[in-house]
Amino acid sequence: MCPISSTQVDVLAAALPGARLITDADVLAGLGHDEAEWAPAGAPVAALRARSSDEVARAVAACAELRIPVVPRGAGTGLSGGANAVDGCLVLDLSAMDAVVEIDAENMVAVVQPGVVNDDLKKAVAEHGLWYPPDPASAPWSTIGGNVATNAGGLCCLKYGVTRDYVLGLQAVVGGPAGAYGTRVDLGRRTTKGVAGYDLTGLFVGSEGTLGVVTEVTLRLRPARRDAPRTVVGAFDDIVAAGRAVAAATSRGLVPAALELLDRACLEAVEEWKHLGIHPGAEALLLASVDTPGPSGDDEAAALAAIFRDAGAAWAEQSTDPVEADALFEARRLAYPALERLGPVLTEDVCVPRSSVPAMLARTEEIGRRHGVRIATIAHAGDGNLHPLLITPPGDDAARAAAQAAFEELLRAAIDLRGTVTGEHGVGLLKRGGMQRELPLGVRAMQHAVKRALDPLDLFNPGKVIGDDPDF
Repeated sequence: MCPISSTQVDVLAAALPGARLITDADVLAGLGHDEAEWAPAGAPVAALRARSSDEVARAVAACAELRIPVVPRGAGTGLSGGANAVDGCLVLDLSAMDAVVEIDAENMVAVVQPGVVNDDLKKAVAEHGLWYPPDPASAPWSTIGGNVATNAGGLCCLKYGVTRDYVLGLQAVVGGPAGAYGTRVDLGRRTTKGVAGYDLTGLFVGSEGTLGVVTEVTLRLRPARRDAPRTVVGAFDDIVAAGRAVAAATSRGLVPAALELLDRACLEAVEEWKHLGIHPGAEALLLASVDTPGPSGDDEAAALAAIFRDAGAAWAEQSTDPVEADALFEARRLAYPALERLGPVLTEDVCVPRSSVPAMLARTEEIGRRHGVRIATIAHAGDGNLHPLLITPPGDDAARAAAQAAFEELLRAAIDLRGTVTGEHGVGLLKRGGMQRELPLGVRAMQHAVKRALDPLDLFNPGKVIGDDPDF
């Protein structure tokens, strides 16, 4: 991309009459990055709080004419730098496009704009007796557009799947073969089944804004759950033993709605901050949620508690107190912001086969000791998705360098265990090197070919995901 001049900014403003174009440096600094504190961020030339798909289309067309990169963003809750500005870009803020356009209760479908907050959608469809299952820990703040961009998972994805499993179709503003930049295309369908052509909808989900700007999403819904889930809690004196309990549950075919792990550091940080009345008294807790109705659910919860005890839990119980259960899962959601209060946090997002969870937890402990880095761990343990959180003292450059070295070693460990460098946070900027190690050269070549074909100007979120690959 060419350097941006003030004249180009004036031309961009003229091309977007009535648009809320932002050039204030302080506001741009806030809009120019997500929550990935360790990822680099450039200086945008302007930002636009878009109000409609038409405004997005006009902005993309103008940026293509001026060769101004376009970086879409939602709530900015990402943890990989995927929404970070590049120098001279237009940050396209979609958070104001927050309408639930339609809820089709008969066909269990919702149509929403990208700025709709995940939890707000859940509340809206619940009024119709329906449920939208994907629930990242950031669900009270993250938007559907951002969830689509990263193919977000969450606490319930073990049983109910991730965002991609619920996206039936979407509208996107694109360029390239579909027409001039600024062209709107409708991808996918509203039907339960459909195999007409390549799955372009699935291609856009998880593409992190590198192929176009999503302006509307058609989502599959499920009937609301009838009964309150049962909660099973196990306390372990050894985090690796907790991992063995996860592997044992998997080997016996148990699939709870959620199976989460929190270590002592996470629980203590949350308790110090929010005073929820949680005193773990153990090195790790496993939290399972069982939503199978009736006696079968009782049997499943009892079997999980028995597995926890057999794997070495100091105690394992079914919670009969919904307030206590809610507090435990609230602690899981609050773990990341609670740890952020202690110092800069570098967040991992590796995923390994479920049978390899104990080995990955052991490797994490060993890597932390060897590098002298404090690592707290939370995990969607039931599906092998671990989030080691590397915490450093503020202003300690040596500790920061050690954390970055440990971060890269954790990526290598996940690959060694036949896992992946990102389960749900996306590649963004932080995981580009890890992805290059994970994917064979031929596969990376195919991905670059897709990007070139659909975005020949490299206009959309340049440098992210597959960008800066030394082999291309």
